[in-house]
Amino acid sequence: MTKDMTHGSPFGLIIRFSIPLMFGNLFQQFYSMVDTIIVGRFLGKGSLAAVGSTGSLNFLIIGFCLGLCSGFAIPVAQQFGAKNYDEIKRLVGNIIWLTGGASALFTAVTVALCWPMMEWMNTPSDIIVEAYYYMVVIFAGIPAIFLYNILAALLRALGDSRTPVIFLVIASFLNIGFDLLLVLVIPMGVAGAAIATVLAQLLSGIACFIYVVKKFPILHVRREDLRPNTEYMRRLCAVGVPMGLQTSITAIGNILLQTAVNGLGSLYVAAITAGSRLYCLFVCAFDALGIAMSTYGGQNIGARKIDRLSPGLRAAMIIGSVYSILSLAIMYFFGMPLLTLFVEGSEVEILENAFLYLIINGLFSIPLAGVNIFRLLIQGMGYSKIAMFAGVCEMFARSLTALLLVPPFGFVAACFAGPIAWIMADMFLVPVYFMILRNIRRWGIA
Repeated sequence: MTKDMTHGSPFGLIIRFSIPLMFGNLFQQFYSMVDTIIVGRFLGKGSLAAVGSTGSLNFLIIGFCLGLCSGFAIPVAQQFGAKNYDEIKRLVGNIIWLTGGASALFTAVTVALCWPMMEWMNTPSDIIVEAYYYMVVIFAGIPAIFLYNILAALLRALGDSRTPVIFLVIASFLNIGFDLLLVLVIPMGVAGAAIATVLAQLLSGIACFIYVVKKFPILHVRREDLRPNTEYMRRLCAVGVPMGLQTSITAIGNILLQTAVNGLGSLYVAAITAGSRLYCLFVCAFDALGIAMSTYGGQNIGARKIDRLSPGLRAAMIIGSVYSILSLAIMYFFGMPLLTLFVEGSEVEILENAFLYLIINGLFSIPLAGVNIFRLLIQGMGYSKIAMFAGVCEMFARSLTALLLVPPFGFVAACFAGPIAWIMADMFLVPVYFMILRNIRRWGIA
């Protein structure tokens, strides 16, 4: 079912749109959590560190793919807001060509370069082989990742945030079954956990495709819509590539930080892995709010309803701030027991460091909410290239932390890398949003 976000209360629209997305993101994090829990509890802390050491590289490559898919959907949201349905079909036809080509290219390059990338990141010698096995399977599954995420992005562009979640929930439970089968019954180690994730993503993508074919004629393309068109591809890439690059630029800082943490040893890598996986579960709401603002901004820009943008922004920030305070309280009182899902209770040092990471990052959740809300709204308004510089700010902050602070101050400095990055990004995004809004009101929509 499509949803028009150009009419009605911004607060109500955003929260109703975000709630299904939040559950979807929770289950997407559930993929990672199940892998981490099973690997950590049944294969040991070495395997847990191996999976954790791939996190920033995963974010670099897979994050670009997800950003690309989200960016390709923004022109669709704008045309939906403008009620130009024939234009939507032509855009979708060219999206098919672009995502097919991108998935083939990224799969070939990343699989070929996986081992050298593990070495470049200074992955500890005691975990590098397992880290490679995990990551090369994930890279081989990039087409499945593209399939689900481009279809989910298109549905969200039309205002349907529920359907992708339904398929993702089903796939999450399948992922648990595959994990148990391929790690415990058929002992394939960390590679089995990666295969389970890829299979679950593939099944959710296939289910989403069948649903689109049956229920969304607005996305059905005709033969003439499938003709490659340079102008449409340029428009799509003008939004999609900056969104993908923004994630990848941010990931460069993460890679430098991960490299610095790798140098501290596998115990600290395991602590960061457990703490970050649990924290990501808490902050799924911010990703949901960001995606909601992207759709909200795209539809309202397409409908030329500029005065609805700032009320939507205020509503999203109120929701994000209240959620940040509540989630911090839960982290403080229940964080340690939850961390024992990933690590044996006897691993006291790992648990204490993971809890420290969790609380430090939890204290700065409101700035993180601001990054997602402002950045995705700016992208939805059609200014992806400008929003990309927020990723540069984050990269700069994490890189400085990795190079200058982690060597003398160790693990504690690594815990502050995220908060420093979020604050720097907000210092760029907040004034830029108001500058763009002022220019739109003065000169019209670019």
